[in-house]
Amino acid sequence: MTLPIAFGMPGWPETIFIALIFILLFGAKKLPELARGIAQSLGEFKKAKDEFEHEVRKSTAEIQIKEPTDKQPHQPS
Repeated sequence: MTLPIAFGMPGWPETIFIALIFILLFGAKKLPELARGIAQSLGEFKKAKDEFEHEVRKSTAEIQIKEPTDKQPHQPS
């Protein structure tokens, strides 16, 4: 099934149109506050992502350390 509309990154005309809609909906006085809130949310998201990646790396490092170096079964002496 082909879609009649191409989904891609918006160009300059679309970006200007979206900016005008934001100005009309929120007003020029609320836009800096809205942008600040979005930036803080993105910062918190990045921090959570970095912490998650750190925990994954830490746990995989622990698993690699716990694995025995020789792969032969234990033989009684």
